[in-house]
Amino acid sequence: MQNDLVRRRAERGWSQAQLAEQLGVSRQTIVSIERGRFDPSLPLAFHIARLFDCRIEDVFSPGISG
Repeated sequence: MQNDLVRRRAERGWSQAQLAEQLGVSRQTIVSIERGRFDPSLPLAFHIARLFDCRIEDVFSPGISG
């Protein structure tokens, strides 16, 4: 899954650690999501979208697989 979490986080001036703390996850989880190595659970995706005051599909989009 593709995402624009890096851009959104940068616009707010948050570090990966700050975002992780707000979401209640590890910084490594944020790194993995930003690099597209880990797809967040649906509850975490909702939490991310709420934090950035947008819809899930504004942050995440299906990637090209395979």
